[in-house]
Amino acid sequence: MSKEYNIAVIPGDGTGPEVVVEGIKVLDTVSAKEGFNLNYTDYQIGGEHYKKTGEILTDDVKLSLSKADAVFLGAIGHPDVKPGILEKGILLDLRFHFDQYINLRPVKLYEGVDTPIKGKGPAEIDFVVVRENTEGLYAGAGGCLKKGTPDEVAIQESINTRKGVERCIRYAFEYCRNRNKGKTLTLCGKTNVLTFAFDLWERTFYEVAKDYPDIKTDYAHVDAICMWMVKNPEWFDVIVTDNMFGDIITDLGAMIQGGMGVAAGGNINPEGVSMFEPIGGSAPKYTGKQVINPIAAIMAAQLMLETLGEKSAALKIEKAVMKVLKDDIKDVGAGKMGCSTKEVGNLVAGYIE
Repeated sequence: MSKEYNIAVIPGDGTGPEVVVEGIKVLDTVSAKEGFNLNYTDYQIGGEHYKKTGEILTDDVKLSLSKADAVFLGAIGHPDVKPGILEKGILLDLRFHFDQYINLRPVKLYEGVDTPIKGKGPAEIDFVVVRENTEGLYAGAGGCLKKGTPDEVAIQESINTRKGVERCIRYAFEYCRNRNKGKTLTLCGKTNVLTFAFDLWERTFYEVAKDYPDIKTDYAHVDAICMWMVKNPEWFDVIVTDNMFGDIITDLGAMIQGGMGVAAGGNINPEGVSMFEPIGGSAPKYTGKQVINPIAAIMAAQLMLETLGEKSAALKIEKAVMKVLKDDIKDVGAGKMGCSTKEVGNLVAGYIE
C-alpha cells in the first residue's frame, strides 16, 4: 500500500493562492513519480475571511488542522486589515498552538541566481539557521501603562526557558550532524549585553555540546554574525539562535541567497504538526498578474517533503528548481522572470517528469 499524507493547505491572501497552486502542481508530480499519495484539505482563512466574518482562527479549524501531517501555507497579510491582527491571530497562534518550536531556514544560493555580495557564489552561500520559534520577545509578555500620555511606559519581555532553549539547541546539533557538511554549529547571541537570557543560552549550548563530540562549536554576537554573513558567508554551516535574532538574520539570509522569491522556511514541531511557507509576504499589488516567482513556495513544499521523510522526492524537486533557475529564469524578482508564475511551475514539474 502506498504511503499517504494529509496536507492542510492555507492559500492565504494576495498572491498566496497563485504560488500555492504551483507548489501543489509540483507536489502532485513528484508524489506520482515516487509512489506516495497526498490528500489536500483547503482552509480559506486570512484577510478576506476576516473581513467577511470577523473570524481569524477558530478552535474548530485548529482541531481540523491537528489531524494533518503538515500545513502548506501561501501568505498572510491583507492591505485592508490592520497590521498585526492576521499575523498574530493566524501565524503566531498556529506556531504556539502546535508548539512549532523550530523555525528552519536554509540559506542556499543556487547557480543562476544573483547575490548582492561581490565575489561570492553557491560554494560560499550554503548554511542553515535554526531559530527558536515559540519564546523570546514573541511570547507576548509585557504591557503598557498610561498609554498615549507623556508618562507612557511600554514593556516587552523576552521569555527564555531551559526547556525551550535546550530543545532548540539539541535540534540544531542533530540537524548539523545529519547535514554532515561543515559539522560546525554556531550560537548567535549577545552575551555581553543580554546577560541573563544569553547566559542561559550559552550554558545550555556548551552543556548539550558534550553529547555531540563530532560537532565543532562556535559563538558570535548577533551584530558580528550580520557582518560575517555578508563578508564571509562560507564560515557558516548551521547557526542556532533565539526568536528575535533569528527573525532578523534570516531576512538578511534571504537577501544574500537572491531574495524573497527563492527563500522558504519551516515552522517545525518534530513530534507534531509542522507548517511550511515561502518567506515573502502576500504582495497584494501583484495579485492576479501572474508575475510572482513561485520558487519560494515550491521550495517550501520541498522542505515539507524532506521533513516528512520523503528525501528522494525532495531531492528531485530541488534538482528541478536548480535547472529552472540556471537555464530558464532571467531574474528571480517579481515581473522580471521572463515567464509567468504558472509557467515557472510548469517548468519545475516538467523537469521532474
